[in-house]
Amino acid sequence: MEKKTFEQLLKDLEQVVKDLENKEITLDEAVEKYQKGLELSKACYQMLEDAEKLIVKEIKA
Repeated sequence: MEKKTFEQLLKDLEQVVKDLENKEITLDEAVEKYQKGLELSKACYQMLEDAEKLIVKEIKA
């Protein structure tokens, strides 16, 4: 599986939100989308944390 960029992950997360806003999805689909959204948000947050650490490290160097 190829590693996605932050922008790709964010786009996927935006799609999950749109899907969850759809009133015609089933509860099972909503739960599945919600779990996928949590995974995507965690991945985005981790990328942001890693970028912050790199920037702080470079500033201190």
